[in-house]
Amino acid sequence: MVDVKEEFERNTGAELTDSDIERARVLLGVDLASKQHEHISTATYDSIRNFALGVGDDNPLYVDEEYGATTRWGSQIAPNSMSQIIQAPMYGDPMPEDVKKASKGLFKGIHVFVSGGTTDWYRPIYPGDRLYSYSGDESIEVKNSEFAGRSVITVRRDVKLNQRGEVVSVHRILRVLTERRTAKNRGKYSAIEPASYTDEDIEKIDAIYAAETRRGAETRFWEDARVGEQLPAMAKGPLTVTEVVAFHAGGYGFVPYGLKSSRLAYQNRKRIPAFFVKNERGVPDVAQRLHWDSAWAQAIGNPMAYDYGVMRETWFHHYLTDWAGDDGFVVRQQDSMRKFNYHGDVQFLSGEVVGKREQDGLFLIDLTMKMTNQRDVETSFGEATVALPSRDHGATLLPEVPADIARTTTRMWERHLELAEAKRRTPRV
Repeated sequence: MVDVKEEFERNTGAELTDSDIERARVLLGVDLASKQHEHISTATYDSIRNFALGVGDDNPLYVDEEYGATTRWGSQIAPNSMSQIIQAPMYGDPMPEDVKKASKGLFKGIHVFVSGGTTDWYRPIYPGDRLYSYSGDESIEVKNSEFAGRSVITVRRDVKLNQRGEVVSVHRILRVLTERRTAKNRGKYSAIEPASYTDEDIEKIDAIYAAETRRGAETRFWEDARVGEQLPAMAKGPLTVTEVVAFHAGGYGFVPYGLKSSRLAYQNRKRIPAFFVKNERGVPDVAQRLHWDSAWAQAIGNPMAYDYGVMRETWFHHYLTDWAGDDGFVVRQQDSMRKFNYHGDVQFLSGEVVGKREQDGLFLIDLTMKMTNQRDVETSFGEATVALPSRDHGATLLPEVPADIARTTTRMWERHLELAEAKRRTPRV
């Protein structure tokens, strides 16, 4: 039998170096078409339904093909948060050679946490929409954290556009890069005990589930929202391996690293060997396994397996859409994941209306949200802006895309079409 901790020890020696940090700065401001082909490249009735159910959202606007036709959208649509996981390969010019050379092998073997981000949405996603993206790093800074010592914090901007070249969303991802060994040796969270529940505890959680309400077809008008209004309670969890599997089944996280089998897994091992660690039976497996295997999580300094930051982002979005109703549109969501959500933990969501305003013809509501676990520890918090219909001024409008994003998107999309046409005309050999 292989000792997983020893295996991780052999695979966690990578260090954050000053050289890597300086080399990473050459990537700032470099926008590149994303050639990655995600598990879902085109939204369909089925993929939208499966994604929604994978995050625990049974809103008929997302899961019922016929219901959407009765709404202002005229069709089933996807939760806005699904824009993160849909992607078809986009043609574009390659990375400049000097940048490619300077950034080769950057942060190899360094652990990456998604710690939150900000997303602006501009268009809904319909069945048949094919999403593409281009992305680039906007900022990089070095900080010290209690969990892992020196860390690198990057913000990566990912612009999603549909098959008409329209901007669907702009997602700014806050990533924390840490040394796996340093996090393990510090052991900040090693004293946390696994959660356990009595029947009475489960009944209390179930009571929240039973009382949860979805606004749905009952229009929430901007005039009716009031500052200080508390959002209804929502619960998520207790987190289980099953819930992580359901999230993946909805389309998250298949590429570029994990969840590939047989020959494809072999090819990945050759491409990124530092991402693979032998399990207790000597079989190489993805480091991503620490999201469902506590022994692997313990090897990097966590007491138990834990969720994905993106999972909690989708939970916040579910919370917002339940409150806003089918006529609303989430314009912006900003969130931070500050504590881990371990297997066995339950997250209790709460929120408040903190502002209402009219801007550029949109009638907007500003909200704050947070998640608190069964230990009464706040694990996540966020802010959001929702556009609602106005009783006096009509249906919800969609926001305008900022001029600089619109210009860059037009340029990237025209280049994509040009290269796609050139490839189509190239004879196959």
